[in-house]
Amino acid sequence: MKTVLLLICSNIFMTIAWYGHLKYKSSALWLAILVSWLIALPEYTLQVPANRFGHGLFTAPQLKIIQEVISISVFIVFCLLYLKEPIRWNYIVSFVFVIVAVVFALWSPVGVPR
Repeated sequence: MKTVLLLICSNIFMTIAWYGHLKYKSSALWLAILVSWLIALPEYTLQVPANRFGHGLFTAPQLKIIQEVISISVFIVFCLLYLKEPIRWNYIVSFVFVIVAVVFALWSPVGVPR
């Protein structure tokens, strides 16, 4: 659970860093890059421990797939609440496929080690 909570927090920072500047397109690009970089810095202080704590409990590919579904989940909320952009049906279908990928990645047949 600690790994997932750290991944959620890190993805909140990264989503803000990557997409938050889209509302401020009139700002200088160098300023958007600088502010985004400063917002992304705390993301690394959360992401690295999340992967360290989670590796062993999960494989590296499993951690990446979990991170991707968290990233998309955070982005959907950000997109709706901050950017005020609609989520279309095809985005939802795509997200369902990502969730199915997580299920397959975490599924381990009985007797087969991860």
